[in-house]
Amino acid sequence: MSLQKILDEIDSRRQHHVEDLFEFLRIPSISTYSQHTGDIRHAADWVSSRLARLGFRTRIHETARHPVVFAQGPQRPDRPTLLIYGHYDVQPPEPLAEWATPPFSPSIRDGFVYARGATDDKGQFLTYIKAMEAILDVSGEIPVNVKVLAEGEEEIGSPSLEAFLRQCPELFKADAVAISDGSQCALGIPTITYSLRGLCYFQLDVQGPRMDLHSGIYGGIVVNPAQALAEILAKLKTPDGRVAIPGFYDDVLPLEKWESDELAALSPDEDDVKGYLGVSEFTGEQGFSVMERLTARPTLDVNGIWGGFAGEGAKTVIPAKAGAKVSLRLAPRQESAAISRLFREFVLSVTPPGVTLEITELQHGADPVLVSRGSTSVQAAARAIETGFGRAPVFLREGASIPVVSLFKNVLGLEDILLLPWGRPDDGAHSPDERFSLEDFHRGIRSAAALFFELA
Repeated sequence: MSLQKILDEIDSRRQHHVEDLFEFLRIPSISTYSQHTGDIRHAADWVSSRLARLGFRTRIHETARHPVVFAQGPQRPDRPTLLIYGHYDVQPPEPLAEWATPPFSPSIRDGFVYARGATDDKGQFLTYIKAMEAILDVSGEIPVNVKVLAEGEEEIGSPSLEAFLRQCPELFKADAVAISDGSQCALGIPTITYSLRGLCYFQLDVQGPRMDLHSGIYGGIVVNPAQALAEILAKLKTPDGRVAIPGFYDDVLPLEKWESDELAALSPDEDDVKGYLGVSEFTGEQGFSVMERLTARPTLDVNGIWGGFAGEGAKTVIPAKAGAKVSLRLAPRQESAAISRLFREFVLSVTPPGVTLEITELQHGADPVLVSRGSTSVQAAARAIETGFGRAPVFLREGASIPVVSLFKNVLGLEDILLLPWGRPDDGAHSPDERFSLEDFHRGIRSAAALFFELA
């Protein structure tokens, strides 16, 4: 079985691969909006049908919310097994006015495909399907056993997946799991991710008077919920950028010196990053580099805030309620359940009298993950990426979270977790004009094909 023949076949199919990607991207599979439940089902059916065409046994499993697609090819006891994970759901596209072209009408500009889900995660996940398609057409069989798990709830924290995995853990038994969802270190620098931050996500609802009040008549005697919320949020961080919650940093695993040195060597030009982001200054914990703050240190951010009158003109009211959404990214050794408890205790302790506060955890917490860099599977992935991208990858921590990764470790006992991002840092995941380089899409397909052979 010649890998080169398969790579040549992949090269000849570039236009076909793009057409399939466009078809996938046109499905508005937004998991957080109930009105898109049918589109989520459509995306699950689309994935299932593509895997069935490869001769895989496929099944769409129902969960409490959105379905999970599971498929497997022929399982031979003398071959290693690779589990491939991806998600077919996407983030909401708003604000729509900031898209140059409609988010679910894919378009190509300057070598990039622009659409919601292009890089997160439809484009990256599809590389494995296209690689297997070429391998089967050229040689008739994939050199390793393959299982595929695709879910429709990743963008809302995978709330149904843990129960699904616990129902039948033997189904997902594998020697390694491959996940492509994230970004390379920089343009032209392919990457293997060996650490992910965890996540806690909350909504704060502050209730004051039973209705909006005239601020001229009642101002001065009633606690204003919007101002109370602002006080709470302001106390979450200190002026030097640290999270102010007592005990928050107690379990954080410090970086080794060699890790700090590696991150320093990979640090991008800070002025270039500021220019791309449109900001004049960086913030965050003092005493840590920008790369350390981006990838290895825990964070707290306000993701949204509302309350009172925000329309055109003036309306002098004391709002009856106000709210905010707050997320925390967790470093290795922090536990989401413990941080959730600390967050709740602290926020309640700083809530001013005269209002009531409701705290809702919006996503099932994800624990951070640290993966060994020295396993044979990781080294096989490094060789595969060098084949696909033309240069050896660097190893990097990732600041984002993939909730399923901690589930693979804690529920299924999988240790060889291959985090192989094909995207770029400026792909705009979760933002307007999300994009994916068609060259990276093609390199990802080549790398995925090489991975099957290297693992064999």
